[in-house]
Amino acid sequence: MAKDDYADTLEALQIQMVETQAWAIEQGLKVVIVFEGRDAAGKDGAIKRMTEHMAPRQTRVVALPKPTDREATQWFFQRYIAHLPAAGEIVIFNRSWYNRAGVESVMGFCTPAEHAQFLHDVPHFERALVQSGVILIKLWLDISRDEQGRRLDERMEHPLKRFKVSALDAEAQARWSDYSAARDEMLARTHSEHAPWTIVATDKKKTARINILRHVLHRLNWPGLEAREPDPEVVFAPAQADGRLAE
Repeated sequence: MAKDDYADTLEALQIQMVETQAWAIEQGLKVVIVFEGRDAAGKDGAIKRMTEHMAPRQTRVVALPKPTDREATQWFFQRYIAHLPAAGEIVIFNRSWYNRAGVESVMGFCTPAEHAQFLHDVPHFERALVQSGVILIKLWLDISRDEQGRRLDERMEHPLKRFKVSALDAEAQARWSDYSAARDEMLARTHSEHAPWTIVATDKKKTARINILRHVLHRLNWPGLEAREPDPEVVFAPAQADGRLAE
């Protein structure tokens, strides 16, 4: 996408997002958007563009750190519940309870029994959220191995990306197959009619951002919405993956 075209399209979608949020506030909607995906898949950048002009008092981005010793003894979902939206609010989780299905499982930060319990419990937890009136939008940002490697290398070399560097970055490539298996099991076990997953191909960052915005706008469905539908080659359901997920 050409630079000027991207800027114009992004601005138009951000305006639609502002109008949509104003309507959501009036309607008292409660919205949760979950951003998950492989390391360097573009979660931070997509969230930044989405929230850039949104209402600061009604918008919260939640990126929880490692649980404290006390939190580690609580019911697993307990610390996430405190961040759920009230009427008129949009909460965006930059990684979420699905940490247990991904990094915790792959890196051995939880036991196999805890992982299995999570996969059993999460559909019921999300059904309760939706039945309480929460609009739940779950996004899995997928990236190819080569592109992930390139972005992780760029992080190490760029002085302004210092705070993106993680001790686990090297594991993302070294344990690529393990992360693929964890992703596949997670999608199979936690994709449901009431809380579906949407997959976003993110090798092209700008295209991914544009299509994430389009998808979220159409899910919220403001009556005055004018945004195009997202590109089905970029945004698709697990059933339409057909080998397009990075292996």
